[in-house]
Amino acid sequence: MTALLTLQDVRVALGATAIGPLSLRVDAGERIAILGPSGAGKSTLLRLIARELRPGGGSLHFAGQPLASWSPAELARRRAVLPQQHGVAFGLPVELVVALGRVARQGDGRQDAIVREALMHAQAEHLHGRRFDTLSGGEQARVQLARVLAQAWDSRDGLLLVDEPVAALDPGLSVSLMAAMSAFAQARGHTLIAVLHDLNLAMNHFDRLWLMKAGRLLADCDALPATLPLLEQLYDTRLRMLKDEHGLAILPMLGAMEART
Repeated sequence: MTALLTLQDVRVALGATAIGPLSLRVDAGERIAILGPSGAGKSTLLRLIARELRPGGGSLHFAGQPLASWSPAELARRRAVLPQQHGVAFGLPVELVVALGRVARQGDGRQDAIVREALMHAQAEHLHGRRFDTLSGGEQARVQLARVLAQAWDSRDGLLLVDEPVAALDPGLSVSLMAAMSAFAQARGHTLIAVLHDLNLAMNHFDRLWLMKAGRLLADCDALPATLPLLEQLYDTRLRMLKDEHGLAILPMLGAMEART
């Protein structure tokens, strides 16, 4: 079966951040969390996959074709991106911000209905009619998530790339929106790749982890309790894992790694 996404010996440098070489294969429908300390190159890797950066070496293929060969319109129908910074310079209505995700599907008679449904999925339907620049950071994050959902609404086997999608939200909303995002991707066969700092979200909502440190891939592993030693190595921190019928919880512990016996 042809992979949805492949990276072969990929390298990229962005200012002081250099990553690679990386070789990875992603199949349709996977849920992958990119974890690592600040400055590890997580967002740089996501931007590379999104085709916002050009690789300095190696090759990337998407759906069997070189990523560079896709036209912007074709790529927009199969790949949606939620960046970490998502400010809008003008006072656009919320529904227009969400509709921007539908630009590659001009003339779609279902646009208004899809915009409303996407806002509902992002728990932002109450913001319909508001101006984007009057919203709080958390409200803006929900509207931008709705934009990404609207873009990927009627495609299948696509690619959703999100960078800290729930960082500005309270814990309860973070959990519910991550679950909604995961269910949305699963229902359409989309692959979901997310940059995260929250280990608990990663372990409970994703199947696979890319652990990055200093621009290198420390591990490509399943999101299972057995990964705890790798996570401790990744963050140079002692961790404790709790598990019950509701899922996993990972807590940092006081004390250096060397103090562990």
